[in-house]
Amino acid sequence: MRVLVGLSGGVDSAVAAYLLKKQGHEVSGVMMSIWDNSLKTIKIKNYDTCFGPEDKDIEAAHKIADFIKIPLHIIDCREEYKNSVLENFRNEYKEGRTPNPCVLCNTHIKFGFLPSAAKKAGIVFEKFATGHYANIIFDNYYNMYQLHRGIDLSKDQSYFLYRFTQKTLSETLFPIGRYTKNQIRNIAKKTRIPVAEKPESQDFYCGNYNDILKFPMNQGNIIDKKGKILGKHNGIWNYTIGKRKGLGLTGGTSNPLYVINISYKQNSVVVGSKEDLYSSSLSVEKISWCSIKNPKNSIEATVKIRQQHKPAKAIIIPKGTFSAKVKFSEPQISITAGQSAVFYKDNIVLGGGIIRDSKSNY
Repeated sequence: MRVLVGLSGGVDSAVAAYLLKKQGHEVSGVMMSIWDNSLKTIKIKNYDTCFGPEDKDIEAAHKIADFIKIPLHIIDCREEYKNSVLENFRNEYKEGRTPNPCVLCNTHIKFGFLPSAAKKAGIVFEKFATGHYANIIFDNYYNMYQLHRGIDLSKDQSYFLYRFTQKTLSETLFPIGRYTKNQIRNIAKKTRIPVAEKPESQDFYCGNYNDILKFPMNQGNIIDKKGKILGKHNGIWNYTIGKRKGLGLTGGTSNPLYVINISYKQNSVVVGSKEDLYSSSLSVEKISWCSIKNPKNSIEATVKIRQQHKPAKAIIIPKGTFSAKVKFSEPQISITAGQSAVFYKDNIVLGGGIIRDSKSNY
């Protein structure tokens, strides 16, 4: 089978390509270029980020391709990334929401524009593969492809992939989904893959987000939950739910203050106690059901409200085709508008959506 592997210059995608080649597939490599050179004045602390200068990653990808003996193609995705990911990133922060750019990148760029552009460039392949820690299994009973968590739950990346369609699932391979990170590292070391010791990307971007946002100062009030003005801020985009440091405020050593709400309409940041961060329900919009058909009735599931969140028991109540309400068995901390709520049944990713708002205990 002819397989196109998305290479990032890191160890996971390198081993994915190596394993597919070892299995006898005809493998080609492709790398997406997304870095905007107009942002060259941005100060980058290091290169271990998803969005940053790409010269070292491209060099690493060439070394990987040469080592495995596969062709490598570089696809220019900068304009599409700017329009689909960065514009959403700016718009969401402008309105006081906290987006997850990796969800959009995977949906629209990495598993959307990139393989499509590769085909237009004349690259022939039947499946597209990456080094994600996730699995795809076809369920004969439901006659559907289903997205499953990777067996290494500490590295599972299914949270970022919940917007996959059945078409995308049918055309995708995850060769390392049944391995642990340690096993992948060991394979890379034993086979002497050039990037065996390379650290993995940890963040979307490691500089100041306003380097990308480029918003002018827009001063507003920092208030408590009763509306009392406690201080000033220079832009709501500098704050996220749960933020504690950098507020310039204190409620006393026994009562630290946290950001509990952000109001775009009032241009205000609301602070309160840690207890005020807990919410028992949330609303989601733009829902994508990737592994099951759209449910008409309430379903029980576990829900993740961010990548590092432990899935919590909840009831999902559909409100039309693309929205729902989620009621948790126990209140959850720091539910954040703009992030994704992803629904699981055991290890199957049922689907998910974008968090619109939550009902806080305060």
